[in-house]
Amino acid sequence: MPILKIKEIRALNVDLTPRQTTRPRAPVVQKGNFVSPMDRYPDIEHSHRNPAWGGRVACIAVAEDGTWGLGLTGYGDPICALINDHFAGLLAGQNCMATEKCWDLMRRASSPYNTAGLPSYAISAVDNALWDLKGKILQRPVYELLGGPQKDKIFCYASNTNLEYGTDESVDWFLELGFKAIKLFSRFGGDAGIEGIRKTEELVARTREQVGDDVELMLDAWMSLNVEYTVRLVEALRPYRLKWLEDYVLPEDMDSYFTIRQRVPDQILASGEHWYTIHPFALAARNGLVDILQPDVGWVGGITAAVRICHIAEAHGLTVISHGGMNYPYGQHLSYAMPAIQWGERSEGVSPPGVPLEECVVLPGTPVIKDGYLTPSDAPGFGLEVTLDWLQSKEI
Repeated sequence: MPILKIKEIRALNVDLTPRQTTRPRAPVVQKGNFVSPMDRYPDIEHSHRNPAWGGRVACIAVAEDGTWGLGLTGYGDPICALINDHFAGLLAGQNCMATEKCWDLMRRASSPYNTAGLPSYAISAVDNALWDLKGKILQRPVYELLGGPQKDKIFCYASNTNLEYGTDESVDWFLELGFKAIKLFSRFGGDAGIEGIRKTEELVARTREQVGDDVELMLDAWMSLNVEYTVRLVEALRPYRLKWLEDYVLPEDMDSYFTIRQRVPDQILASGEHWYTIHPFALAARNGLVDILQPDVGWVGGITAAVRICHIAEAHGLTVISHGGMNYPYGQHLSYAMPAIQWGERSEGVSPPGVPLEECVVLPGTPVIKDGYLTPSDAPGFGLEVTLDWLQSKEI
């Protein structure tokens, strides 16, 4: 096979909001959001708290023969600028198959302005686009390029990120869809005191009673606790048999990760969606700070970084769950191939009560969960059923 070089890489802001046609069977009963580290400042409007929920970024990697691959991430204009003004020129003319080299080039080229954070999002979009391109050129699904399927299907859990319809209604819908594991989100952070602990316990206790003893239950604190509050919360929730507590302090506060691990040695801990590149994961694994590493394939540095993190986890006897990994084919293919990953997360609200999962697909061609399990597409690349015309019609 002749060597194909990268002809072009470009990024654009897109609106990929799914067009749901089924009316939710439950009314909207709540307008609030789950806990945020910004809750300390309630006067700040929600729209200003986290711009990641705004426009998505689509990255297109085109080979000399016109074959192209697609990657996806968030944070809009800053990411488009990083890709279009820096990484595109850096990678033009490189071998399309050289994903390791291209990833290393981007990591080293962005090091003067710190690869972690926004540059990591940009690297992720480019890297995933190059893996999609590689799979299409070789006419093989990406999971085969990663070593082939390690499991028959991926066990999936539902994350209740959308609180509009009430937790009880959403959890009933998740059970009806066949999920055997559900993750709740705390509504109260480290400033909420004993009332926050009490109300969080009420939420977890009510949901445990609702789902019974045969469904796993987890709690996400979304970077919003501190050492004292975490220790007290873990003690309060012990009777409800949480599988894990997740994302409980600010991501860069590694000292608190050390302290909490020491203070609550019996609680399974999970984190990593807001860690970028491979180094925080290596630190956490080496020191036993968490039991489950949770990189986001669209944020951490793409498939290339995520595979490294899976190998780090295996070397330390840990497991990996790709944050939101079942939402998009990128995490699906990674999870299908990696022995370190045994579970997959479906987040972004999963779907409103009564709305089929098929109507909540962001990228056409993304397989949906059936009875709590998922099998990725075996089409070339990530199996996306997307044309350039369709993608460009979504540009904003």
